[in-house]
Amino acid sequence: MDQPYAMPAKTLTDTGGNPFNLVTSTKKPVTLVFFGYTNCPDVCPTVMADVASALTKLDESVRDQVQLLFITTDPARDTGPVIRKYLDRFDPSFVGLSGSLTSIKDIAQAVGVPVEGMQKLPSGGYEVGHGAQVIGFGKNDKANVLWLSNAAIGDLAHDFGKLVEDNQ
Repeated sequence: MDQPYAMPAKTLTDTGGNPFNLVTSTKKPVTLVFFGYTNCPDVCPTVMADVASALTKLDESVRDQVQLLFITTDPARDTGPVIRKYLDRFDPSFVGLSGSLTSIKDIAQAVGVPVEGMQKLPSGGYEVGHGAQVIGFGKNDKANVLWLSNAAIGDLAHDFGKLVEDNQ
């Protein structure tokens, strides 16, 4: 990206109920950030499965240098235990985060991800409009790369490995 995004130094709550600062709590050289929600019918589970699959294609020593942060866009329904159960289906090492919708929207806006909030469905339920890109941050807490929801798993694996290599 021509203009790298800076990781906002904001604090959310992890699935265990603990504070998690997006800058100081990220300990690995590469941090992947994805905004989504557990009731998403299509895009979110596909992106999460693709990222998890791409990570399994990397050597363990490389994979251990990558941390994925899943930030819910539906904090009303996505409690810590709900997010944890959802993430464990993909990879137990993924970190789930929540907070107020206002905080989440502010963080998303800072990294170029639109979050529209609740959109009522004819069935009486709702879905949450949001961007589905995965953003890759290096150890300098700057994002120079993002992947769209249709990125191929092989491309993700290659790029994740290159991002780790560039942040050793």
